[in-house]
Amino acid sequence: MQIKILENKHALSQAAAAHAADCLRAVLRDQGLARIVAATGTSQMEFLEALTTAPNMDWSRVELFHLDEYVGLPITHPASFRKYLLERLIRKTGITQYHFLDGEGNPHAVAKKVGKELRSKPVDIAFAGIGENGHLAFNDPPADFQTEEPYLVVDLDAACRQQQVNEGWFAKLADVPARAISMSIRQLLRVKQILVVVPEARKARAVKSCFEGEISPMAPASILRTHPNATVYLDRDSAALLSSAFLEKTL
Repeated sequence: MQIKILENKHALSQAAAAHAADCLRAVLRDQGLARIVAATGTSQMEFLEALTTAPNMDWSRVELFHLDEYVGLPITHPASFRKYLLERLIRKTGITQYHFLDGEGNPHAVAKKVGKELRSKPVDIAFAGIGENGHLAFNDPPADFQTEEPYLVVDLDAACRQQQVNEGWFAKLADVPARAISMSIRQLLRVKQILVVVPEARKARAVKSCFEGEISPMAPASILRTHPNATVYLDRDSAALLSSAFLEKTL
């Protein structure tokens, strides 16, 4: 795993998008088709905006999966991740090959169906973020580091659900679904390249816990440190609590 620290959220988003675009072009050149996983949330917005305007990208040869979706939430809801991806990625690029996690279907059946589609071939690139509680996808602490199924039906903890309220996706905690379909930790680690976009001061505690503490299910994103080709993009605010000793050793 590598860590890159940029001056601010804008610089982070631009750098991560340029890296993502380079990776996509290389895969398309070498393989003809790229299979990717996209993340959602406020931290991904500026990154996706920059990525969707990257030049010389043939999105018609990109096959898309996503990390997670709320159970029971319709696609018309402002917080729906399917809606998010349609508006911020699919319609802007013309991607035609995409596999949605249908939050309104039977969650276990949806997880099995999309998981089978995902596992049909290797996945080239995943875009991800880190939650304020250190979650990776919707794998809240204590995360399951062992299960091999590609997607799981998970319970969302109070900190995760409160984050969704604080970001403006829901009016109150009671409105946030209690469960989600999430890509598993083991599946995410199977992806060839992972680009992690983590801006803003509210993520600083999670960043310190995940990257300076022990690799632990209590800090789910800490598992990224075991991946040989993961790159984490931070800004000055999200990196603010990292020790100088850690930075000297890492950067």
